Amino acid sequence: METYVLFLMVAVAIGGVAWVFVYPILSGERKAEQRMASVARTEPAVARPTRVAQKTRRDQVEGTLKELEERQKKARRVPLSVKLTQAGLDWSKRRFMVASGVLGFVAFLLSMLLGIGLLPGLAFAFAAGCGFPLWLLKFLKKRREAKFLNNFPDAVDVIVRGIKAGLPLLDSLKLIAAESEEPIRSEIRGIIETQTVGIPLGEACLRLYERMPVAEANFFGIVVSIQQRAGGNLSETLGNLSRVLRDRKKMKAKIQAMSMEAKASAAIIGSLPLVVMGLVYFSSPAYIELLWTEPLGRLMMAGCGTWMAIGIFVMRKMINFDF
Repeated sequence: METYVLFLMVAVAIGGVAWVFVYPILSGERKAEQRMASVARTEPAVARPTRVAQKTRRDQVEGTLKELEERQKKARRVPLSVKLTQAGLDWSKRRFMVASGVLGFVAFLLSMLLGIGLLPGLAFAFAAGCGFPLWLLKFLKKRREAKFLNNFPDAVDVIVRGIKAGLPLLDSLKLIAAESEEPIRSEIRGIIETQTVGIPLGEACLRLYERMPVAEANFFGIVVSIQQRAGGNLSETLGNLSRVLRDRKKMKAKIQAMSMEAKASAAIIGSLPLVVMGLVYFSSPAYIELLWTEPLGRLMMAGCGTWMAIGIFVMRKMINFDF
């Protein structure tokens, strides 16, 4: 009896296994399930080209950004002619070098006439012929950049309104070049002149950063270049850029307002030794004349001047914020 029961249990087990694994293959249910699964995983015919287009656009944007990064790394050394252009001067390199040499020679003659000495005269001539012209270029460049950043968001808004009204990008740029203030007018005119010689408009906008090395000009060039290569809604993109530029302008003004107290404190601390020195000289000249009549006094003045310069540089570094 036990043998029959065992045989029945084994037969039922074999039949169950065959029902689970063999019957779906013989009856075609496995193929039907696979077909239904494949149909369920199949994407719509419209979604596939869209995903491919999005991937292509992403690849184009990434390639453009990589090209821009490589170009900026190569253009870190700025030649003198570009510095003159960034400062808003139409001078040639030769004219600038001649003017610097004449200024240094005049400074040397003045030092000789005043009887300062040969080595101090050479140092004064070097500072007047090399240091002062480069400092003046840097000052003019910063002042021109400040004017550009003050009016650039309005210029971008004009471009956005022109594009929404149906004007091409080039016509909107011509409108800005005709009615905007300097230096926006000359920089946009440079873009138009560069485009008229056969260079694409996106490439011409990218060259704006070479003449105006600020982050806002770089943003504008990148946006226009990517739109020219990959397409997209330029008015919406430039509208977002305009909001970013205005937010950066507000942030810069806020930083300047918050750092004014530290700048005033630094100015007072830096000028206090000179003011005290002048007051002591007017009250008792014989007491303080030892600082420049005795060798030890001159050494002490040199050391104090060095430490004061270090302190001023440190304070300047602490209160100047870059963002």
